[in-house]
Order: sequence, then structure tokens, then C-alpha cells
Amino acid sequence: MKVYFDNSATTPVDEEVIKAMIPYFNEKFGNASSLHFFGHEAREAIERSREIIAKRLNAEYDELIFTSGGTESDNYALKGIAYAFKEKQKDHLIVSSIEHPAILNSAKALEKEGFKVSYLNVDKEGFVDLDQLEKLITDKTVLVSIMQANNEIGTIQDLEHIGQICKEKDVIFHSDAVQAFTKVPLDVKKYNLDLVSITAHKIHGPKGIGALYIKKELQRRIKKLIDGGGHEFRLRAGTENVPGAVGFAKAVEIATTDHIQYMTKLRNYIIKNIFDEIPECYLNGPDIDTKGDKRLCNNVNVSIKYIEGESILLMLSDKGIAVSTGSACASKNIEPSHVLQAIGRSYEEGLHGTIRVSLSRKNTYEEADYFLMNLKEIVEKLRNMSPLYRKKQSNV
Repeated sequence: MKVYFDNSATTPVDEEVIKAMIPYFNEKFGNASSLHFFGHEAREAIERSREIIAKRLNAEYDELIFTSGGTESDNYALKGIAYAFKEKQKDHLIVSSIEHPAILNSAKALEKEGFKVSYLNVDKEGFVDLDQLEKLITDKTVLVSIMQANNEIGTIQDLEHIGQICKEKDVIFHSDAVQAFTKVPLDVKKYNLDLVSITAHKIHGPKGIGALYIKKELQRRIKKLIDGGGHEFRLRAGTENVPGAVGFAKAVEIATTDHIQYMTKLRNYIIKNIFDEIPECYLNGPDIDTKGDKRLCNNVNVSIKYIEGESILLMLSDKGIAVSTGSACASKNIEPSHVLQAIGRSYEEGLHGTIRVSLSRKNTYEEADYFLMNLKEIVEKLRNMSPLYRKKQSNV
């Protein structure tokens, strides 16, 4: 059996999405900026797709700028705002300590250019410290960037409360919603959001297409990062990815609340069985019994004592099961997860023995049972090989 439980890294493209995209590769292949019929056909597809995606955000269609993906959108949000307001002596940004590397590394790049960045603390479940946020905002603060849901531990932040703080303090508010989009309600007006990053390949859409919501009043001020033609309302140059936009929109149309409910039940089933079968492990992120609605519907992240997460991953892979030890963007980094360190997970609590299981609507209970059976066997095998575990057993 082949089991794909790494859907936070990427998802298989839905067959309906592929079907919608195909005509725009060979039949309706025009450049959306061309003035002839082929161009008009492509332009209509781009704008129709833009409207579908923008509606899901409760945004206007011309507030959505297509990009190459979440990383570009995050870079554009932070750097575009930082550069635009630097001359006004607004050179301070605030981000959470558990952001995706696209945000954290953009912030570090800006620090090297002289900008000041504050990093918000989080509690043991990954929720940002809102009191600290209020205290950190000064008259020099230009932007607050806090992800809607964490890609590693699934924590869903209170964007409505954060947005209210930013509005009262007259600070621009950005959220990386790459993991949350279509899984968690997102209303840019209700949450007072000025910028939002989203992407297609996390929701059964194609890779290479994302978007950045830019509030209309901010569009005349943000500094664009890519110069060229007048594409994307003169905010992001480059020939439009028509098939990608069409596929993105179709993926958004397909996503329903029924899928969320199904993934939530499957998530809870896996978590409860892990803790019934494997002693001395920890759930990272919100507890499903008390704060289940504050955890992504498809996220399971557990730290297992006495063994290494990479060993679990490789042995599961040998059984045809794909999981991860954290963010795919940091999979080659041998350092412990910055997210797990931020929530206070220690080496003794299995900091290095962590795996992330991320589900999609296509996963089944049969796959879950196959995973659970193999996980239990692998943990027992690795623990029997572990000097730490043998030492612990000898002291019992």
C-alpha cells in the first residue's frame, strides 16, 4: 500500500483541476496581454479565476495579484511594504517566531538592510502573545505579519483580534494563509487584513501559482518587486500563468466544508490511536479535546521520546508511507525545528523525534490504520535500539 500523508508539503492535483487546465495549454493558449481573440480568451479566463478566488477571501477581484506561489507572495508583502515606507521613517516590522521560512528569511534580509524586526513569542500550543504584540507596536512600526495557521503544528491564530489591534494602532496587517486557505474561514474585511498570501498546490491545485491580496488603498503605495510590463494591474510584471490561474480557481471551487469535517474526524482518529498505542509521546499544537477548532483539520504533529524523527520517516517510507519531520522547505536542515523550539519542546520530550502527518480529503481510514500499525512497530523497534530507552527501562 502507498500512503501519502505529507499534504502540507504539497497535494496531488485534483482530476477536475487538470481537466479545467488542459484547454489553456493547447487550445486556448493565448497571451492574456495580447489584443487579438486568443488574448481575449486568455484574459477572460484569468479574470474569471481572479473573481472566484477573491470571492473566497471576501475581497474585490482587482485586489488579488497572481504570483508564482506563497514564497513570492510573502516576499512581496514584507519587502514591498518595508521599502515603500522607509522614507517615512517607518522601519519596524513584527512577525511571529513560528512563521514559515519565507517570512522569517525575508525579515532577516530586511534586518541586514537596516530595518528593525521584532519576533513575537508563542505559548506551548503555538498561540502568539497578544499582550506582547500591543507592547511592541510603536510609531515606527509599519507591518505586522502573523500566519493564519502554522504549517508544522497546525495552530490557528485569532486573526480577528490581531486585526483589531493593528487597526487601532494604524499598522498594516499581513497574514500568510498558505496552509489555512479553504480549510479555515478567511474574511479580509472582517479581520482588517491589508495583505494575504495564498497558493494553489496546498489545496489540490497546480504548483507554480499563488496570489497576494493587496487592499486597494495600499496598491498605490506598495513597492513592486518585479519590473517589466503592465501585468497584474501594474503591480507584478510577467506573462500570466493562465492554466495555473484556472487550476487555482477550480481547486477553490471544489473545496467544501464537508471536506473539512471529514479531515477533522480522520485527524482525531489518528491522534487518539497514536496516544492509545504509543506511550511517552507528545502532541504539538492545540489539544483536540479542548481546542480542536483551533487546530488545522488535517494536521497531526507528535514528538516521540528516545528516537529520531528522521529514522521514523525513513522506515515508514520503506513501508510505502510518506510523512515529514516538519516543513518541506526546511527538510534539508539538520537543526531542530524553530517552531518546536519556540513552543518550548525539549530534547528530553522528543524534540528530535517528531513527525508531521498531514492529511487531505483523498486519504482514507484504511490508510490511517496501515500507518498506525506500522508506526507502532517502528517505534518499538527503534526504541529497543535506543541507548536512552534501554537506560530508562533498566531504571524502572
